[in-house]
Amino acid sequence: MNRRTLLSGICALPVAACSSAYSDLPVASAGSTTRYTLGPGDSIKVAVYGFDAMAGSYIVSDAGTISLPMLSTLQVAGKSAPELETEIASVLRTRDLAPNANVSVQVEKYRPFYILGEVQRPGQYPYVPGMTVLTAVSIAGGYTFRANKKVASVDRLTGTARSKARLDADSQVLPGDTIVVPEAWF
Repeated sequence: MNRRTLLSGICALPVAACSSAYSDLPVASAGSTTRYTLGPGDSIKVAVYGFDAMAGSYIVSDAGTISLPMLSTLQVAGKSAPELETEIASVLRTRDLAPNANVSVQVEKYRPFYILGEVQRPGQYPYVPGMTVLTAVSIAGGYTFRANKKVASVDRLTGTARSKARLDADSQVLPGDTIVVPEAWF
């Protein structure tokens, strides 16, 4: 075995070692096709025509619930705003409180996202709709000089299931995501 073959084999080892940690992860699904679902920490605004007592802002609890006057506790985690509107209207009709209930649910404040690893200021930040990995990194002060700018990983809660996936700079970030920017090997 000559020196050139030996050196190329030794140089390929760190590349294979660092890429396998992220190459084994599935690629994150496109967030633009995914409907936004409510989760713990979201702040929502509920309005029910004719029921001023129900109108107000509610924060989704750790258990994924909100408590509405006259309706008590509702499970909202994993539901979209339109689905929650339909559910509240259905409960009002079922209890004979409003035969033609007109309900509006809006997300007032999204739960934060988290970014760790090779960024200038790792931590928790407010989510902005339409956010990508690159904008999340920008909010966190940019990459460090050691950062791998081509790949990151995400720990994402979808409904009740938690998953890990691989992201690139243009991948969409969702509220509640934990993004990890790894160190580049060279």
